Amino acid sequence: MHDQTFRLPPLNALRTFWAVMRKGSFRSAADDLLVTPQAVSQQIKLLEDILDVPLFERKGRVIEPTEQAIVLSHFIDAGFEEFREGIKRVTKATYRNRININVSPYFATRYLMQRLERLRDRLPGVDLRMTTMVETPEFARDEVDVSIQWGFGGWKEYDTARLVHDPKILCCTPEIAENLSAPQDLVKQTLLHPVLSRDLWARVLRHLNVERPDEAGVIEFHDAATMRRATLSGLGVGLISRIDALADIRDGGLVAPFGTDALETMHEQDVPGFFLIVPRAHKRVKTIASFCDWITSEDWDSIPDAR
Repeated sequence: MHDQTFRLPPLNALRTFWAVMRKGSFRSAADDLLVTPQAVSQQIKLLEDILDVPLFERKGRVIEPTEQAIVLSHFIDAGFEEFREGIKRVTKATYRNRININVSPYFATRYLMQRLERLRDRLPGVDLRMTTMVETPEFARDEVDVSIQWGFGGWKEYDTARLVHDPKILCCTPEIAENLSAPQDLVKQTLLHPVLSRDLWARVLRHLNVERPDEAGVIEFHDAATMRRATLSGLGVGLISRIDALADIRDGGLVAPFGTDALETMHEQDVPGFFLIVPRAHKRVKTIASFCDWITSEDWDSIPDAR
């Protein structure tokens, strides 16, 4: 058996590959890198030759990453995080007292805002910069340290922790409820979807033992607040967060045609929640690590009217 010298690919080729994986096309990556698509193609070809593996399947103008490319992208993403962290350390940026957090608008208004004073007690003098967005940010590009987002988990490239479940109640106006005598009647109604989880209704209907036809009516909404307003306006049947649903039911604007507990026995993996999402390298910064310790130690289920 003879030794084979490992040839490390040029950093520019790895950077180009990373851009293609993030942008989904050579042209978009070229725009991001301020080079031509031909230059991107040359760098990808160089990387494929060095690694001796195909990274993309080219189907006309569309490219699809191979399994090898998907695996490699996770390690390169982690590597660039390490580079950024190293630069922060040598420039003393590690010791800053600022935390840039990006939070789901719903979690910010319903959970986080009323507890910020507790954070300041835990981290006196911290400079907290908060933005709200319903999608997971690109941490480096958006200069975000930590994010709190809605979903079912699955951010495998980051450290994640579920902070609180977000159980739903199936709701509609009293007028629509008159046409819902059994769960199977839902297939005749317009179902209001959150864009972030197009399979949420599929999980709910499966739990209710309802087969959904492909032609079922659907309207999608970008955020929970808009979907709630649409449900109150009678546009269709919505899946409303328990906190809001109970309030709207008390006020008479909505009803739960199958009861407020119809979805309580859903499998845990089918119940969405809010997750802390942190690039692993970011937790080496003391202030960020302290923030993560605080937010995961809080009992978010104890929020008033959460049940």
